[in-house]
Amino acid sequence: MQTETVTLNGQPFFLRRWGDPALPILLMLHGFPEYGGAWADLAPHLAHRFHCIAPDQRGYGQSWAPEGTAPYATSHLVADMAALIDHIGRGPVTVLGHDWGAAVAYGLAMFTPDRVTRLVIANGVHPVPFQRALAAGGAQSRASQYILDFRKDDAPERYAADDFALLERFFRRAMGSDWLTDERLAEYRAEWARPGRLAGMLGWYRASPLDVAEPGTPLTDLPALPLDRLHVRCPHLLIWGPEDRALLPEATEGLEDFAADLTRITIPGTDHWLCHQAPEQVAAAMLDWLPDERTRP
Repeated sequence: MQTETVTLNGQPFFLRRWGDPALPILLMLHGFPEYGGAWADLAPHLAHRFHCIAPDQRGYGQSWAPEGTAPYATSHLVADMAALIDHIGRGPVTVLGHDWGAAVAYGLAMFTPDRVTRLVIANGVHPVPFQRALAAGGAQSRASQYILDFRKDDAPERYAADDFALLERFFRRAMGSDWLTDERLAEYRAEWARPGRLAGMLGWYRASPLDVAEPGTPLTDLPALPLDRLHVRCPHLLIWGPEDRALLPEATEGLEDFAADLTRITIPGTDHWLCHQAPEQVAAAMLDWLPDERTRP
């Protein structure tokens, strides 16, 4: 692995890279509460076919972490990664997103399709099926009540207290974390403890326009979504850990309506953290689906 800091839209972003720079590019976008180093389990299984690039996204790790909520609107997050693809200068690229990284990956594919040749999502959700599930007042609404807690003004202080005890509990209990060793948790704590980072990480939730219903009380007055603009035109692979307790199967129902060229693959025995739990299987699913572009002239 190699690291560097680049300037995107006038701000510093920290990158990790694996593999020969001459290989086709795979942009790897992490979610909450991780950082670019979270791809260290998966990237080595892909680095013989791809030059893997994993940024710390805005608000995370060693990248720029502006104050406030407005800077974390999805449009800004997508603009960061669009600027990164342009900085790399070898687009279009294959994009892989997990959790919140999936939101940015979907945004790149939907709003900057000239930059994305193929889209891979690992336990992440498209905004339309997810919003519908969040608004229904059922199982996904119940599973997502933590979002409302993350949006409270005192959330950064509460989740940072006692050496991030509440955030660790979220990791271990809410979503499963057999892979989260004491050594790795110490690495995560070091990233969370950087000044302003936890507030920035939670800023993604605060800036999100998604509405979460109370369990048993469906929302019926949602604003209309620009459905015609929310289509993935490139080939799309969805890899799923079926034991995920944060994102439920209903959160992807109807995805085919927005991704005509969709392939679904399930990795049995995994949950939200499938890229840590079964990196070899996730890599194999990707490599079987993705064309080998190394032989192209």
